[in-house]
Amino acid sequence: MTPVIHSHPSRKHSPPLDRTRYRVECFIHDLKRFRSAATRYDNTATSYLAVLHVASMLLWLR
Repeated sequence: MTPVIHSHPSRKHSPPLDRTRYRVECFIHDLKRFRSAATRYDNTATSYLAVLHVASMLLWLR
């Protein structure tokens, strides 16, 4: 996966920014703040998916 990083505003020639991929990267970064989602302490895939859904809803509501 190629990282998508905002270039510094003072840079003369900034590379093009894919805003969709940048938003996904920011979302994944915010999602990793939830410890149970980042460390995968859940035993089953369904409970892990439930944690991801709850964390996504909390991020969406803020």
